[in-house]
Amino acid sequence: MAESRNPVIGLLGGGQLGRMLCEAANPLGVDIAILDAENAPAKQAHNTYRHVTGSFKDPERIRELAIKSDFLSVEIEHVETEVLEDIDKNGVTLPDGSLHRPPIHPSWRTIRLIQDKYLQKEHYRNSDKKIPIADQVAIDGGAAALASLKDAAARFGFPFMVKARKGSYDGRGNYRVNSEADFEAAINALKGLSLYAEKWAPFIKEIAVMVIRTEDDRGNLKACVPYPAVETIHEDSICTKVFMPPRDISEEVCENARKLATEVVSTLWGRGVFAVEMFVLEDGSLMVNEVAPRPHNSGHYTIEAVPQMSQYKAQIHAVLDLPVPKQLSPRARSAIMLNILGGATPSSHLGLANLARTTFDDDMDVHLHLYNKESKPGRKIGHITLTSNTLSIHDLEAKAKSFIDLVDQIRRDRLAATTETLRPTQEPAKPQAAQPVPSEKPLVLVTMGSDSDLPVLKAGLDILRQFGVPYALDITSAHRTPRYMMKVADEAAARGIKVIIAAAGGAAHLPGMMSSETPLPVIGVPVKATHLDGIDSLLSIVQMPRGIPTATVGINNSTNAALLAIRILGTSIPEFFTKMKKYQEKMEEEVLTKGSKLREIGDVAYLANMAAKK
Repeated sequence: MAESRNPVIGLLGGGQLGRMLCEAANPLGVDIAILDAENAPAKQAHNTYRHVTGSFKDPERIRELAIKSDFLSVEIEHVETEVLEDIDKNGVTLPDGSLHRPPIHPSWRTIRLIQDKYLQKEHYRNSDKKIPIADQVAIDGGAAALASLKDAAARFGFPFMVKARKGSYDGRGNYRVNSEADFEAAINALKGLSLYAEKWAPFIKEIAVMVIRTEDDRGNLKACVPYPAVETIHEDSICTKVFMPPRDISEEVCENARKLATEVVSTLWGRGVFAVEMFVLEDGSLMVNEVAPRPHNSGHYTIEAVPQMSQYKAQIHAVLDLPVPKQLSPRARSAIMLNILGGATPSSHLGLANLARTTFDDDMDVHLHLYNKESKPGRKIGHITLTSNTLSIHDLEAKAKSFIDLVDQIRRDRLAATTETLRPTQEPAKPQAAQPVPSEKPLVLVTMGSDSDLPVLKAGLDILRQFGVPYALDITSAHRTPRYMMKVADEAAARGIKVIIAAAGGAAHLPGMMSSETPLPVIGVPVKATHLDGIDSLLSIVQMPRGIPTATVGINNSTNAALLAIRILGTSIPEFFTKMKKYQEKMEEEVLTKGSKLREIGDVAYLANMAAKK
């Protein structure tokens, strides 16, 4: 690490966790270089020329980030560990030709292990610590899945859980199997994913402990320091509330949770903060659910409630191998964290945020954090932490009733709106998009199997806006809402739609099913999931039977999907034909200009100019 400037941590991912990490880094004089979308929340909180725009799964962009960084860390575990392993072992080449090997914390070994929940838990079970986890068994894929589920039922009884091994978070990718009647539904809901079955854990509470892990440069463990145990409340597969200390849980159980969390984290590799999520069983014993190798919802309260250092400051200190406390004790007697989730409308959360701004109480401090993210139903757009130096957790909960009631009301309204939208006998609600081209008669319908596909579609939506193409957005799952999907496809032409863009990952049935239900041209966008790199999605769209033509673009290439849609419109609408011609001419001009500049100044100066622009 250079001593002539601030240390630089390169962070893969720039959402709200990265944003709060930047807020902790600013007063420490630590630079954070973010690899994520151009306007990611973290980049808004920390201005630096070192930021990299692109996907935190893109090997080339990860290498670009490594060149600019003294250390590498992650805000999200769903990253490409192969390139991190290569950087760790072989380094990256700097512009001056020298080799650079930025330390990676937590280790790529930890991240890779945690990415596969089944292997993660097997690792804990087989460690010297004999960490308690639920009994589990891998589920065979394809045609053998049904037989595997029957074997799991014979082994575990009902109910039991079927879970995706990779790619899931916030409780997604899970399916509770209550009887044999649920087998087909479980397979269809998690189709295309590697699965495992897990014995049902009859828990009474979910709790979590954040742990700071440090080690020396040779990988020898130095310390695991636990934060206080907290109670976590999950609704709709999202953590909505956190209570510190946990309600109606003894101090003995909380202390046992802290000890267990340190044992879990001690089996991993690398420095950083780790969230250990656990179940409290009926007899007061504990069972480890899973681990996140990064800051976590359950640790947001530490910003205000723990005096020595928040989880974000701890992440910075651990990664840089700076001192960390030997013991962590809360400043507050009690604390409650409430996640602010997007509601039925973009303004649903404003009343809650305003309540946080205007509430002052001698016994309760109110701390509002907004992430400057667009509000979408169920999206994490902020949180509120309520702390008290005098009130017990139950008394603080009573004092915070108006906040909790509003959080619950936003959820009820969101669920009601979702239910209304998905009723197949009802007219579909008008799709909403971020600053769409105003029109009561959209020409392009952009639809997806899940809102998780929306980030992939953003580039294509930007193109449609650039060309002034009126469009509509919708979510029409081929598996979860097949009747609604067929209704939307059947009625598209009557609405004036000329082209349909359909994005889907995994089995990717949506584009072909839409194409089978409408005479309109359908363009499929295969979405890269964490499995098979999107090849499965691409092949699913390409291999449509004769008579059901479905156009296909490259994996995640919504840009080309939008451009193809505009070309189709241009065959009958001269305005778009003319705009497309100018777009092509501009591309040609840009390439010719770059070639001329390269010939004029040579490669060394040209590369220097490119680096300066970044």
